[in-house]
Amino acid sequence: MGGPRGVTPCARGARRKPGAPEVPFPRPRRRPPRRVPGPGRPHPGLRRLRRPSRPGRPSRAGSPGGPGRPRLGVPGFPPFRRRTAVRLLVLGVLATASAAQAVGALLPHVPLLLVATAGSLAAEGVLYRWQRGMVSLFAKSHADVTVRHVLRDLLLVVGLLRLGEQHREPAYAPLVAALLVFYGLHWAIQAVSVLVRRTRTLPVVTRNVDASALRLTPAPPALLRRPGHRLAVFGLPATAGLLATVVTDAPVYGAAGLALSLLVSLAGLGALLLRLLPGRRPAGEQEVLDWFDAWLAEYRPTVGLYFSGGASSAYQANMWLEPLARLEGRPVIVLRERHMVQRIAATDIPVVCLPKVSTLMRLEHSTLRVLLHPSNSGKTSQVLRIPTIKHAFVNHGESDKLSSCNPYAKAYDEVWVAGPAARERYALAEVGVEDKDVVEIGRPQLDAVRPYAGPPAPGGYTTVLYAPTWEGWDGNPGNTSVVEAGENLVRALLADPGVRLLYKPHPLTGSVDPRARAADLRIRELVRAANRERGGPRPDPSAAAELVRRTAELDRLTKAGFRPAADQAERMLRQPAPEPGRASAVARAAAAWEEAYWASLPEWEHQVVTDARPPLYACFNRADLLISDVSSVVSDFLASGKPYAVANTSGLAEDGFRKTFPTVAAATVLTPDAAGVPALLDAVRDPERDRLAGARAELALRLLGPAEPPSQERFAGAVRALADAAREHRARMAERVATEVPLPGPRRQPGPPPAVSAPEARRRA
Repeated sequence: MGGPRGVTPCARGARRKPGAPEVPFPRPRRRPPRRVPGPGRPHPGLRRLRRPSRPGRPSRAGSPGGPGRPRLGVPGFPPFRRRTAVRLLVLGVLATASAAQAVGALLPHVPLLLVATAGSLAAEGVLYRWQRGMVSLFAKSHADVTVRHVLRDLLLVVGLLRLGEQHREPAYAPLVAALLVFYGLHWAIQAVSVLVRRTRTLPVVTRNVDASALRLTPAPPALLRRPGHRLAVFGLPATAGLLATVVTDAPVYGAAGLALSLLVSLAGLGALLLRLLPGRRPAGEQEVLDWFDAWLAEYRPTVGLYFSGGASSAYQANMWLEPLARLEGRPVIVLRERHMVQRIAATDIPVVCLPKVSTLMRLEHSTLRVLLHPSNSGKTSQVLRIPTIKHAFVNHGESDKLSSCNPYAKAYDEVWVAGPAARERYALAEVGVEDKDVVEIGRPQLDAVRPYAGPPAPGGYTTVLYAPTWEGWDGNPGNTSVVEAGENLVRALLADPGVRLLYKPHPLTGSVDPRARAADLRIRELVRAANRERGGPRPDPSAAAELVRRTAELDRLTKAGFRPAADQAERMLRQPAPEPGRASAVARAAAAWEEAYWASLPEWEHQVVTDARPPLYACFNRADLLISDVSSVVSDFLASGKPYAVANTSGLAEDGFRKTFPTVAAATVLTPDAAGVPALLDAVRDPERDRLAGARAELALRLLGPAEPPSQERFAGAVRALADAAREHRARMAERVATEVPLPGPRRQPGPPPAVSAPEARRRA
C-alpha cells in the first residue's frame, strides 16, 4: 500500500515498491569526534556530573523566579571544576588526616593524633552530607567506611599502647577486646539486616491495592539498614572515648564510650532479630503469590497498561493514565521494575509490579484480555509470550522520526495510531506491520488541549513556548535544535520586548550528548539574565499564598507522605485501595493548581519549566506560538490550531525538509540562525499575515484523525474490539481442549535410541 507524495519511510533501507515515487530521507550523520575540553567547550564528564533535576525538585541551574539549590564549592570556578575541587579537597583532607593520625600514633604525639582524628571525623561528615558520590568511589577502591573506621580506631589503640608504659598494657587490653566485640556486633547487625530485607522483598509490589493480608509492617529505621551511617553513629562514642583516653591516659573514658557503643549495637541487633520471628515477618513468597492469584480472581481485570523502562521514561506511561481510567471495565497497570511503582503519576488504577517472569506468567490464567504498550523494551518480549492476551502498541507520541515506525511493532497484535498519516508511514516503511493491523484511534490525551481563541491581545505579551526534543541515540544533529540553534532562537525571542518565553526542554536532554546539556544550561542562563534586565510589577502576595495552599491540597491527594526510611513493603501498606471519588477530586485540585500557578507568576517574566507540574499540555494552553523540533510535540500541538514553527538543523534545504517530514507541512521553518523569528512573531500577532491556518487544519486531520467521534470513544471502541478478539480466541482454545484436539506441544530433541537388553534383542531378531 502506498501513501501520498512526501510521506517519509521510517526505516533505514526501506525498499520502494515498483512505480512508487522516490521520497527523500536524511541519513543520520555520524557524531563528530569528541573535542578536547577548552574554553567554552563542555567537558566530556559533564554528562555524568550534571544530571537533570528530578520531578518536584528544584533544578541545580535554578529557576527564573528564584535561586536554585546552593552549590558547595569554590567561588569563581565553573561548576565542573568547582565540584572537582571540592572532591579533591575532601579526598586530600581524608588522606592527610589518616597519614597524620598514623604519625601521631607511632611517634607518639598526642596533639597531632587529636587534631588528625577530629579532622578525619569532620571529613567523614562532609562526605556523607554533600559528597555522596565519593562514598561509592571509596567502596569500589576497597576503602569503604568500615575500613576507614577500623583504621581510625586501630591507630588510636596503637597510640594508647605507645603512650602507656609496659605495665599499663593489661589495663588497655579490655578496651581492645571491647572494640573487637563492637565490630563483631556491627557485622552481625549487617547480616541480620540483609535477612530482614530479604523477608521484606516481596515477589509482587502493589499500589492502590489492599495488601493488609500480607502482614506488612513499617520498615526498620534507616540507621539499621545502612552500614555506613550505622557504623559512623554507633562507633562515634567508642572513637570519642578512645580519643579521650589518649589525651588523659584514663581508661575509664574509653570504657564508657565503648560501653555506650556496645549498648546501642545490642539494641539495634535485638530490634532486627525481633522482625525475624514467625509472627513478625511479612508473608512468604508462596503466600504472596497465592494472595496475588486471589486478588486477580476477585478484581477480574479486563485491560491493562504494560510498561518497562528507566526512571526518566515514566512520562511515557503517565500520558496514558487518564484515557485508561476513563475506559469501561477494570483497568490495571503492569510494571516490571520496582522503582517505577512510585514514579507512576497519581491514579486510582491498581498498579502491580511483577519483576520475575514466572510471576508475570500468572496473568495467563487471569481475566485480563488486552494489554496496551506505550513503549518498546527488552522485557516486552516476555509478556508477548502469553497467548491468552491480545497486545496493542499505542506508543507515547507520534512524529516523523525513525522511532515512530520501529520494526518491533510487528510483534504486537495491533498497532494503534492517531490518524491516516501514521498508517501511511508504516506502509511506506515496510517494517512488517500489515495495514489490517493498524487501527486509528486519535490521541485521547489531547482532550485537555484548548482550541485556538485568537491572536494575543494588542499591547499584551505574546507567549512563546520553546519545547525542543532531546538528542536521541543515533547522534543525528537534526534530532534536537538545542545544540545548533537553541541559543540563537532564545536570543531572538528575548530581543522582542513583547515576548514572554516558556522554555520547556525534554527530560532526557543531555543524557547522551554532553553538548546538549551544556547548551541547555546556557539557555537557562540567558533566560535568567533577561529576567534580571526586564523587571516589572509582581502579583499580589495573596497569589503566592494561594499557590501554596493549592499545592498542599494537591500533594495531600496525590502523595502518600512516606517516611524517609520507608521501603517498598511499607509503601504497599500505606497505599491501599483509594477512597471513592478521589480521581475526580485530584482532577479538580490539579485544575485549581494550574490556575494558581500561572496567576502567581508575573505576566512579563520568562519561565524555565522543568518540573512535572505544570504539564506540557498546560503550557500549550498558555502559549500563542510553539517552536519545537520534529517530534510528537508538534503533532499534539496541532490539536490547538495555533501557529507553530520547527527548527531545521538537519542540513536539508527547506523544500526537502518539508517533503521529508510531513509534520512540518503547516509550520514555519526556522534556520539555525533564527533569522525568521521577527516575521514569525508578526504573523502570530496579525492573523491576516498567517498564511498557514488552513494548512494546519488539514494537517491536524491527517495526523490526529477526525474530531468526531471523539478520540476517547474511538480508543474505547478499539479496546472492546480487541477484547472480543481475545475472548473468541480463548473460546476456540477451550473448545479444542474439550474435544481433545491435540494442541502443539514441545518439540522433542533428537537423541540416541533407548537401550535394549540382549534377550530382547534376540527376541526381536
